[in-house]
Amino acid sequence: MENQQQVWSVSDVNRAVREIVEGALLPFWMAGEVGSLTLHRSGHAYFTMKDAKSQIKAVYFNGAATCSRLGIANGTLIEAFGNLSVYEVRGEYQFGIRQLRRAGIGELQKRFEELKRKLAAEGLFDPQRKRPIPKLPERIGVVTSPTGAAIRDFLQIINRRFPNVNIRIYPCAVQGAGAAAQVARGVEFFNRTGGADVIVVTRGGGSMEDLWPFNEELLARAVAASRIPVVSAVGHEIDFSICDFAADLRVPTPSAAAELVIGRREEMVRELERSEKDMRYALDAALNQAKARLERAAGSFVFREPVHLVQMRRQQLDELDTRLGTAAERFHTQQRSRLERLESTLTALDPRRQLERGYAILFDDNAGKPVTSARNVPAGTRLTAQLADGNLRVVTE
Repeated sequence: MENQQQVWSVSDVNRAVREIVEGALLPFWMAGEVGSLTLHRSGHAYFTMKDAKSQIKAVYFNGAATCSRLGIANGTLIEAFGNLSVYEVRGEYQFGIRQLRRAGIGELQKRFEELKRKLAAEGLFDPQRKRPIPKLPERIGVVTSPTGAAIRDFLQIINRRFPNVNIRIYPCAVQGAGAAAQVARGVEFFNRTGGADVIVVTRGGGSMEDLWPFNEELLARAVAASRIPVVSAVGHEIDFSICDFAADLRVPTPSAAAELVIGRREEMVRELERSEKDMRYALDAALNQAKARLERAAGSFVFREPVHLVQMRRQQLDELDTRLGTAAERFHTQQRSRLERLESTLTALDPRRQLERGYAILFDDNAGKPVTSARNVPAGTRLTAQLADGNLRVVTE
């Protein structure tokens, strides 16, 4: 009766399960596809082994070097020798690996390579198809999850570099069943409406399974058919997708995509200043050359002796000098006009111009950042409205 009333701790249960599991089966070979691979700095390797229906966690102590040497990666099909064990801390059973060998390419990796070869043969990845990305687009279309880290990183870079650029977000799923079709519809939406000068397709990193929507043929063809230049920023630097190859440009991260499509305002200003200096130098060189020719002509013997010839040639030189001065002034005016147009374009993009048209920017006093959605502002929140000529304090209802 006392044994029936014994209360076990969780640790006792997990320890008992471990003893049962580890003692029930002898070590054996198991085949599966690698997923969610992590090579820890401790030297251990952690991943899942899976087939079409199931998966199991696996650990290969001191096996990180072996995995690197064998080129083990997500999608690799392996054969591993080991035994079942239980990780008592989490109450999870896992496969403890003692030996490891490659068995081939996993099913996802195989599908990736097959589709890549097929679309490459059709010419979808040809460099001649790639269109240049606008240097300073007025409207940027972003196809991504509205709640993911990718869009936060993207907008942070944009707001720091050029806060008055028009960003249009097409919200969609970027993982799971149907995600590829949603992303493709986003690309088609911006093409149909003409709502962007460049399209950015992006999401953060993940396993090959997480990124698989961006390896679907449906999305690749939508990106290749886009009339608007497409930038693909999917995953991390080491991740490559079919979407990357079909796009006009592939960048390694969402942040890199933001830096690329917006450029650097400071670089544009420096470029304008360099152009102005070059034009001034060219004008000065032309005038100095004309003056030197005039001085050489005036000092020539043939012009000194016959007075009438000298006078005639001097008059011709005066006319030439006048024409040169007029041409130089016209050239300088044209280039100054061009600089003024460029300056006007930059001024038009100044966010203060938008405020003068009656718009306002709301700042959350507590969060210390602009308000971008009414859903994130509860009633009673104190906000600061920045107008063209000052600030107003407002309270939401």
